[in-house]
Amino acid sequence: MEFGITFKGDIDAKRTAALCKQAEAAGFDYAWFFDSHVLWQDCYTTMGYCIAHTEKIRYGTCVTNPGVRDWTVAASNFASLSKLSGGRADMGIGRGDSSRRVLNRKPLTLANMVECMDTVRDLAAGKTIDFEGASIELPWASEEIPIWVAAYGPKALKAAGEHGDGLILQIGDPWLVNWFAEQAIEARKAAGKNPDDYRVMAAAPVWVSDDLAKGREQIGWFPAMVGNHVADLVEKYGTEGQSVPQRLTDYIEGRKGYDYKHHADKDADHLDFISDEIIDSFGINGPVDAHVEKIKELKEVGVTQFNIYLMCGEEEHIVEQYGKHVIPAFK
Repeated sequence: MEFGITFKGDIDAKRTAALCKQAEAAGFDYAWFFDSHVLWQDCYTTMGYCIAHTEKIRYGTCVTNPGVRDWTVAASNFASLSKLSGGRADMGIGRGDSSRRVLNRKPLTLANMVECMDTVRDLAAGKTIDFEGASIELPWASEEIPIWVAAYGPKALKAAGEHGDGLILQIGDPWLVNWFAEQAIEARKAAGKNPDDYRVMAAAPVWVSDDLAKGREQIGWFPAMVGNHVADLVEKYGTEGQSVPQRLTDYIEGRKGYDYKHHADKDADHLDFISDEIIDSFGINGPVDAHVEKIKELKEVGVTQFNIYLMCGEEEHIVEQYGKHVIPAFK
């Protein structure tokens, strides 16, 4: 089991680097960054700064998308980070959520996403490709970039299994993680690829405390964020059939909308439809033993990395608690 942390990009670079250094010493394997360039600071600049202050921890986007940068620029970004870090760069990608919607633009298609992945992977490796009618290469690049795909819907999960090295699931509910991951793994098998080397990430916020009520106040923003994706699925596939499980659709019945200017904000006004049960299900809340137990449940359904959305205001405390009490139970 790997462990990761994720930043929005709303704290200063020096503290971010210090947290990455603390996480590295505590046994974390990854530091991930939201790539939403309007809402928060540019993640590539911050990752480069943090790389210079760490030695082992890997860095990546959780997630970028094919619609905000020229794909050759994206390839150069990831290849540069990999070369700078000694091969410690991963790409997490989706169709585009907050970085697109805050500009009043829609997510791109899965075909766009897959083509972008292929372009980044090949250019970063130093291959020559045909790009918009031109034969191009990055003559200085020879980097292998693992690519993770964020997905919820059946078509996206299929693309993730067929084309990605890993799957990003923004949810901490073991039943739902299993339901999603099985679809990606079956698609991988059908494509003739080895499912044993496929990686599955469960990403969610956590709160380590005996005070469950306070914990729910800190992580209650997360089901609202997930609700955006669920609402998209319901709009596309409806509530009947097997495309969207009732476990997901029931909890968004009272949803009235979402303000992307308060994306991942614990004090946003769009959280009133979230129940305590859903908060506890989607994240991890409670004393240390509860965290260990739930991560073991996630591991049993195939999760290979648990990634903490580190956005609670007590980031150093969370990293310390996991380093002392949770990670040792798995390593």
